[in-house]
Amino acid sequence: MNDIEIINFATTPSLVSRYMRELRDISIQKDSMRFRLNLHRIGEIMAYEISKRLNYVQEKVQTPLGFTMCHEPADKIVLATILRAGLPFHQGFLNFFDNAENAFVSAYRRYKEKCSDKFEVLVEYMASPNLDGKTLILIDPMLATGSSMELGYKALLKKGTPARVHVVSAISSRQAIEYICNTFPSGITTIWTGAIDPEINHHSYIIPGLGDAGDLAFGVKEDD
Repeated sequence: MNDIEIINFATTPSLVSRYMRELRDISIQKDSMRFRLNLHRIGEIMAYEISKRLNYVQEKVQTPLGFTMCHEPADKIVLATILRAGLPFHQGFLNFFDNAENAFVSAYRRYKEKCSDKFEVLVEYMASPNLDGKTLILIDPMLATGSSMELGYKALLKKGTPARVHVVSAISSRQAIEYICNTFPSGITTIWTGAIDPEINHHSYIIPGLGDAGDLAFGVKEDD
């Protein structure tokens, strides 16, 4: 396993714990607006924590009464989201990193047969700025196997090589954490997650998890 730092918010109770509880609670998550809002809030808190790891420069600022020195982020941020469940999570990060550039990747599961558990992950669409030397924040609320995140990252590398990579999720499986640690570059990657759950089932859903984040946020999709 590569030397990759893992930040698990569940080990240090905070407001993230409250929002995570509501995300998981089957009675509360029926309210899709509330579900999106909780992803939004977790994204904001994680963005604040990641901001502590950035590089800063001092800038001279004029006030009505004089001058003072203020810290300004020196890193160029790119927020990259795996569609579609990542959109409300992405907005939380964008609220704090409001000058960030943005990238979007449509990594999704295509089942080989109807009613089958076997699937492949496909990337059919990507929009991204140049990534050379920038700080890439990869956003996906559910990190079940890690394969969608890996394929999204590999697709984005066509746009350049980032200096830092932050992989963020609301809930991860242990299997996905191990997979990311073994496939992402060591020394520049940090994993941030609201919780690490013990397993995935035969459908590759996280257990206990919370269900399908995309459906809970935006409505149940019709399968092909």
